Amino acid sequence: MPKPQGKATEVVAKPENDRRQRRRFSAAEKQRILEQADACTERGQLGELLRREGIYASLLAHWRARRAADGVNGLENRRTGPPSQKEEREHERALAQKDRRIAELEREVRIQKALLDLQVKAHEILGEALPRVDDSEMSALQRSSVERTRKSR
Repeated sequence: MPKPQGKATEVVAKPENDRRQRRRFSAAEKQRILEQADACTERGQLGELLRREGIYASLLAHWRARRAADGVNGLENRRTGPPSQKEEREHERALAQKDRRIAELEREVRIQKALLDLQVKAHEILGEALPRVDDSEMSALQRSSVERTRKSR
C-alpha cells in the first residue's frame, strides 16, 4: 500500500519497549539492606524484603560474602574490566618498595648473625665463658647461633 503524501512520518519509541537500566546500589544502600536482612527473624520476612527491594537472594549472599571478606569497604562499587595502567604502576612501585625493604632487613640479619658468631669466637679464643642467658630471654636467632658454635666445638 502506498504511503500517504504530505504527512511527515515520525518514529516514536514505545515506552514499554525501552530496556530497563541496571540498578546500581551505593555502599550505604547495600549496608542498609544487609542490616535489614540480618534483622529478619520470622518466616517470610526475608522474602518480603527481597521483593520490596527488587533484588535476588544470590545478590544478597554476594554482598554478605564481600562484607565478610573486606568489611564495609567490600560493599563499595568496583570498576569492572582490567586495572588501569596507573593502578598497575602504583602496584608495581609498592611491590618494588617492599622488595627493597625485605632485602635491607635480610642484609641486617646477616650482619647481626656474623657479629654474633664473631663474638662467640672471640670468647672462645680468649677462653672466657659466655654469660648464661635464660632461654626465655634469648631470641631464636641467638639460640641457633649458640647451638652452631657448641656443635662445632
